[in-house]
Amino acid sequence: MNWLEITIETAPSTIEAVAARLTAGGFEDLVIEDQNEFEEFLQENRSCWDYIDEELQKQLEGLSRIKLYLEDTDTAGMERLKKLLEKLELTMQVAAMGETNWEESWKDNYPPQPVGESLVVLPYWLAEEETDRKKIILDPGLTFGTGAHPSTQMVMETMEETDLQGAACLDLGSGSGILSITALRLGAKSAVGVDIDPKAEGIARENAAYNGFAAPEFAALTGNVTADKKLMDRLAADRYDLVLVNIVADVIIGLSPILPNFMDENTKLICSGILDTRLEDVKAALEKAGLEITLIKAKEDWRCVSARRRTL
Repeated sequence: MNWLEITIETAPSTIEAVAARLTAGGFEDLVIEDQNEFEEFLQENRSCWDYIDEELQKQLEGLSRIKLYLEDTDTAGMERLKKLLEKLELTMQVAAMGETNWEESWKDNYPPQPVGESLVVLPYWLAEEETDRKKIILDPGLTFGTGAHPSTQMVMETMEETDLQGAACLDLGSGSGILSITALRLGAKSAVGVDIDPKAEGIARENAAYNGFAAPEFAALTGNVTADKKLMDRLAADRYDLVLVNIVADVIIGLSPILPNFMDENTKLICSGILDTRLEDVKAALEKAGLEITLIKAKEDWRCVSARRRTL
């Protein structure tokens, strides 16, 4: 099937109105690229990251456009679109995209991802692929945590180097559940994943099921442990052999005062998602909470910190 990519340049002040008119005209699945919307999104979600890709910001600078896609045989749709744009006094650019199977082509972005010495992350459609590595099977299109990011890889590598046989694991900011699943695959007896995003709970359970894990060995919960005392007390009723926090520096710093509640003297804490420029801030927060830094891993601009409770 051959497709046409249609680009409509607009002004930031009118982009929403134009999108509404297109939708009302029967043109759905619009792609809106708008610098103002992007900047608003950044400000509203500032606590979720430590940096923004400068190249992406440059690409979006001054941008205000709408894209949509039509089959090259849809002459009626093209005529309707032309008439609508004439009324709106807008023009369009049309580019042929060739034959594409949209339902399958996105899968090309998720090849097998070897991690460390013994692990491999596989999308669920490659679950039967033969390999000598321990499989971590995911639906990669659902939420954060596909094994491709250096911060996730460093946590998995550190776990791989740790004896997890029979261990109890707590995974804060669990996302897709990839780290909980990895812990179970490496021999942990149980893993609890907690995420502030309600969608992550079901997604993590689904991914765990791809790997043959379910309750009681795997549990997924929704909540903010720093704001929900009931949730924190529920989690702190147990002590864990392994605590994982793969988020961003500011969140790790905010969690630091309560992390010892989930740890005893033998618990290993692994924190990642830390830019090199924020490493000292995270170390200071962990040490202030009574924790001792035992290992720092580095990959590209990212750092992964292991720690334990300080002994007297």
